[in-house]
Amino acid sequence: MLVKWIRCTVVDRRGFERGQRKWAGLLGNRATGHDGSGARGRQGVAHTFSFWESRSFYDSFMARSHDRLAAAQSGTYKDMQVKLFDYRFDVKTGFEPRFTDADLVRVAHCRVHEERAEHFMLMQEKVWNPAMAGSPGMVRGLFGEAPGPEFLVLSMWRSAAEHGKYRTERVERLALRAQTEADVAALTGDIVELEATWTV
Repeated sequence: MLVKWIRCTVVDRRGFERGQRKWAGLLGNRATGHDGSGARGRQGVAHTFSFWESRSFYDSFMARSHDRLAAAQSGTYKDMQVKLFDYRFDVKTGFEPRFTDADLVRVAHCRVHEERAEHFMLMQEKVWNPAMAGSPGMVRGLFGEAPGPEFLVLSMWRSAAEHGKYRTERVERLALRAQTEADVAALTGDIVELEATWTV
């Protein structure tokens, strides 16, 4: 699976939302899910996620339908950043690109020191994944990789309160155990509140 993550600043919310609804056309282009929303506490920041069965389906969509759909949102955003990640493994079990049972997504983008990439992936699997999987409010998630090395950790949560409990109780202790500071060169992320009307 290929994961596409887009982050941008919305300058015309109504126009952006109208354009976002037109992406329903993705269903005919082999995307297995698409969602977007605003970042909590960051006025105008929007995220969209799309999931593709393979790079070839994605490349075909980009060559044929993408520009027509994207034109509907032209001028409604600025500062767009686009990243592609190859799916590596689930966070919890059985990732599905379904957003109806979650209220928010935590997205973490990690740039990792090259010599520490293998350790970082191992710690994600052995330390972070079991901790998140054991948190009652965590629904599902995935871990993706891009050249750089860069990694995406996408986790879906039932509510902000449930995610808050996990953060308060565990994050600092887990970061020490996983030696995250030694692995990560840069970490950015957002808490993303899901917009049901943008879901395809």
